[in-house]
Amino acid sequence: MSDSERAAARRSGLAHRLLPMSGRDPEEHGRVSTPLELLYDLTFVVAVGTAASRFAEMLAEGHAAQAITAFALAMFAISVAWISFSWFASAFGTDDWLYRALTMVQMVGVVVFSLGLPAMFHSLDEGGHLELRAMVIGYVVMRIAMVLQWWRAARGSPAFRDVGMANIRWTVIAQIGWVVVGFVHLPLAVLFAAFVVLAVLELVLPVLTQGGAGGTPWHPHHVAERYGLFAIITLGEGVVGTVASSGDLLGGADGTSWTGNAIAVVVAGVGLTFGMWWVYFATPFGDILVHRRRRGYLFGYGHIPLFIGIAGAGAGLHVAGLQLEHHAKIGETAVVLALALPVGLYLLMVYLLHTLLLSAADRFHLLLISLTLVVLAAAVLLSLAGVAIAVCLLVVMLAPFVTVIGYETVGHRHQGQMLADLRAG
Repeated sequence: MSDSERAAARRSGLAHRLLPMSGRDPEEHGRVSTPLELLYDLTFVVAVGTAASRFAEMLAEGHAAQAITAFALAMFAISVAWISFSWFASAFGTDDWLYRALTMVQMVGVVVFSLGLPAMFHSLDEGGHLELRAMVIGYVVMRIAMVLQWWRAARGSPAFRDVGMANIRWTVIAQIGWVVVGFVHLPLAVLFAAFVVLAVLELVLPVLTQGGAGGTPWHPHHVAERYGLFAIITLGEGVVGTVASSGDLLGGADGTSWTGNAIAVVVAGVGLTFGMWWVYFATPFGDILVHRRRRGYLFGYGHIPLFIGIAGAGAGLHVAGLQLEHHAKIGETAVVLALALPVGLYLLMVYLLHTLLLSAADRFHLLLISLTLVVLAAAVLLSLAGVAIAVCLLVVMLAPFVTVIGYETVGHRHQGQMLADLRAG
């Protein structure tokens, strides 16, 4: 049903009366994110922010293994929940009152999940057990609301009934597993094994239910825009990390005198965030997905490590601030690594997604990746040589600009030819 047909239907009854979930037009002109989707995303700002903040604090305490494990668990669950809603909304979003109400239920689940994050991080830090109860409750609330949405889709669109019922079946099975993991006292080894099994099930659920991302009428440009907006939300952690890093570095009795470290942190934080944004939006994912619908699954779930890299970079900036304020228990080289590694992960994932989605490798990309790794390695080596940490942060900031300069001078022509070949093919 098109937007004009929805408007006509609403004129005959309530403003947001129930509409059949018949599946939206995947070629609908001018499809953009709705205000409801943007509101929904705001709850994930809290989730990502809480995870990144706790991650930074544990890293600063020197508990790297526990911090990385907890952060990966949190970001995986956050990403899967957001992905599930976004793809469904692209294919079946009706924006009627029941759809809005169920979305609100999911938002409640995200908030409950976020409230459970500190306890999970703390339990891993302490060791001996893994506190997941609040997180599991929030996650199950989100997913059960999605089950109800799929039930509506299965009833309202006979063409997608099998897909809808399969999603209901497998989602319920996964949630039963998460309840067991969260509320049954299991040995840590068994707990982590069960977590891995359930995580794999969540990842392959679209394949089990619809053969990848080709079984529902999702809109390529709408999906690409949604991912771009979530990337911006996650990039916001870079700004938060910058503020957290520089706020206590102001000198003077009234805290208004700028020290050299404060200036370096602000420049590095904002510059790094801006460079990462520029790199992401250099690739027209929407145009690519129009011709690569069968690679929607790769695009969708391939973003999970990319989102982890973005949020991890924001946390790394926070760690740097804690170090400069003398609140960290780790060395300066470890601090630089805490920023350089997630930045490297993010940039590598951008290149990997670009290559796999376009089915085209570019030797120029190999040069850019190599130079990027050289820049990140240089920052670490400078730290080992005793160079001030503020200078090392500025060097890390240069990493995404290797790609920016490469794209603006040569890469945009290579990409244009790849897109032309894709359209011709």
